[in-house]
Amino acid sequence: MNDEQDNPIADEPRETEPRGGERLAEARRARQISVLEVAKELHLDEPKVRALERNDFDVLGAPVFAKGHLRKYARLVGVDETDIFADYYAMTRSSTLPPVVVGRPRIQQEFSPGPWIAALAVLGVAAGAYWWFVARDDAPETEPAQPAQIRPEQFQPEETAPLEPVAAGPQISLSLAFLGECWTEIIDADGRKLFFDMGNTGQSVSVRGTAPISALFGNVANVSVEVNGENYTLPAARNPNGTVRVTIVQP
Repeated sequence: MNDEQDNPIADEPRETEPRGGERLAEARRARQISVLEVAKELHLDEPKVRALERNDFDVLGAPVFAKGHLRKYARLVGVDETDIFADYYAMTRSSTLPPVVVGRPRIQQEFSPGPWIAALAVLGVAAGAYWWFVARDDAPETEPAQPAQIRPEQFQPEETAPLEPVAAGPQISLSLAFLGECWTEIIDADGRKLFFDMGNTGQSVSVRGTAPISALFGNVANVSVEVNGENYTLPAARNPNGTVRVTIVQP
């Protein structure tokens, strides 16, 4: 496919290696795929595809949407998504780092111990003289203290009940039906990623894992959930991006 607007100028040297969306754009040109074709596959308009290729991720909304589209784009043009996400995290972290504030070095004042040593010596002589002439004569005579005898039974360990083994959580079956695009992350109590992808219109997904199950829905209005065959009511999103995170223990 011809894509005249995307052909780079051959005489211009590249200052740095392509990163993130730029890698995807080069792979697309190498495969002669047009922006319009990518937009249809990703269910996006062309300006958003071009924003993705420029690494202008804010145009796509919440980070969960940008990551979902990057993953699908990488698979479409045959690029290792591990490299794409490494670039994405490097760029997004560097853009949010706080400015480094360098404090002025403190000037250490010279400390002379001479006056303090002299003062402590005078106080020590005065205290010794007071004890010798006054306090020693008034102190009552006391017998030397006897060491306390410790009986062996005082150190007997307390009896503790044996620990009962913790039973594994029950197995839960989830059925997802997507009414539109919705980036979805589902992880069970064993840390297994049961589903980690963009759900598309008309797609159905069934997974099973150990409770409790953590689920993140990028656009909660576009998905319905059943737990063990029963309808599960998802909470409404409280943010403009439509993102909702829930923990599913039982229906």
